[in-house]
Amino acid sequence: MITVVATACDLITPYGIGLDACWSGLRSGESALSKVNRFETAPFHSSWAGVVPGLMYRQGASLVFQMLEKLFPTAGNDIPADARLFLATTTGEVDLLEQAVLSGSGSVQESGLDRLLKKTRALCGVQDGGMVVSSACISSTAAIALGAAAIRDGECDCVLIAACDAVTEFVFSGFSSLMALDPDGAHPFDANRKGLSVGEGAGWLLLMSDDRARRENRSILGTVDGWGLSNDANHMTGPSRDGAGLARAIRTALRLAGTGEKEIGFICAHGTGTPYNDNMELLAFRSIFSSLRPLFSVKGGTGHTMGAAGLIETILTFRCLQEGCVLPTVNLRQPDELAVGQVSAESVPTSARVALSTNAGFGGVNAALVLSAEGRS
Repeated sequence: MITVVATACDLITPYGIGLDACWSGLRSGESALSKVNRFETAPFHSSWAGVVPGLMYRQGASLVFQMLEKLFPTAGNDIPADARLFLATTTGEVDLLEQAVLSGSGSVQESGLDRLLKKTRALCGVQDGGMVVSSACISSTAAIALGAAAIRDGECDCVLIAACDAVTEFVFSGFSSLMALDPDGAHPFDANRKGLSVGEGAGWLLLMSDDRARRENRSILGTVDGWGLSNDANHMTGPSRDGAGLARAIRTALRLAGTGEKEIGFICAHGTGTPYNDNMELLAFRSIFSSLRPLFSVKGGTGHTMGAAGLIETILTFRCLQEGCVLPTVNLRQPDELAVGQVSAESVPTSARVALSTNAGFGGVNAALVLSAEGRS
């Protein structure tokens, strides 16, 4: 069977450019959430979000394109021209749509995801026409699953996953209208959590067959062993309360990986900070695992980066496996009763070689990845 390996990556988050900036910020327990000044937040339920410093709003290039422009020119020869491209996003360049509607500048068509795909293709220098994966907040996790499946099935031996989403007034107002924002910033798995904080970010991850990676003498970050996708069809925005849909995705991922639940050392959870999501995840984990696993969420630090969340969290999970460290859950004050013994406001050492990463999204979608360290025994 073909082994799927991750060989290179980069990202940009509210902590700054690069994995090291994000890793250091999260490991320190410091949140990158801040008061939004791009637009007026007084009409909304919160003024907190995770925004990338230095981006220009409604002044030319879109927010996501500005992020991608900062990432791909530094990729050098890491990205082969023959890589298959998957672009994951929920709203893409929606700020161009805002511009066209509110100020008459530009055209509505400029915000189309097909146009963002073409621009991304040109930035990263691949020949493949590419595919957009837009499946709410599991978008980049689903893209990783699709890419890994294409490699394992022998359709190709190299896949580039790119992901991006941004904090715009349209996005912010949408979550506010659902009363999903925490007025004080997100506190995932906290007993007193009240909602999420919107965040933005972008990144890319290169997947290859193990044979090609070793033939080209590539560094290996880790392996993508299994993946699972499901839809619980519970509600337009609310997850199934019992976590059955996510549990189904996890079981599929474990089965495909040939991994027993006891091999999973820790979990990088979706952990948005909403009462329903966090509770659903905790119930799903309890239905799968015979004993408690350390778990964490990054969204109290980065905010919920929507379609980019899964990719960012996959990269961070690989780093956790490499460093032997389970990241803290930033902004955790008092763990929820179901989360006691699993989450911590401090980093925790681990000798785990295999981990689980999960995501969920509007429409009842769920996704899970089984990830392992290079050289897993």
